Amino acid sequence: MPSFDTVCEAKMVDVKHAVENTAKEIGTRFDFKGTPASVELKDKEITLIGDADFQLSQIEDILRNKLTKQNIDVRFLDKGDVSKIGGDKVKLVIKLRDGIETELGKKIQRIIKDSKMKVQAAIQDGKLRVSGTKRDDLQAAMALIKKEVPDMPLSFDNFRD
Repeated sequence: MPSFDTVCEAKMVDVKHAVENTAKEIGTRFDFKGTPASVELKDKEITLIGDADFQLSQIEDILRNKLTKQNIDVRFLDKGDVSKIGGDKVKLVIKLRDGIETELGKKIQRIIKDSKMKVQAAIQDGKLRVSGTKRDDLQAAMALIKKEVPDMPLSFDNFRD
């Protein structure tokens, strides 16, 4: 039975390269000299540290540019709140979205069911498996999911015929 998986995963190698390139640019820019400005990646969390909110926004802008150059969708970023750490430094933690939450999975299941297509959707460990009898139905389901859920960087893999 033909099927495919709908996933929400960033390529961590490319994210790591983007973070390293951002750190390199921060180290060479004149306006960051002598400041504690830094960026680091740890377990699907990117931590930005700077002197003020303005500096954090500059670092975030550099990071977004580097992610875009690595073909990573910035919709993977889940920005947290700015918090103060020792002295006059501020910190921003950005989490990378990984997997489809059950709420979103249920929403996609409902969309597929309401469309009256001859496909079934099942949630499995942060993925959504869509299966059907015809390849054309599956391709129509892909188009429907992309159209109905534009705010998430969903991709499709494991297409089996």
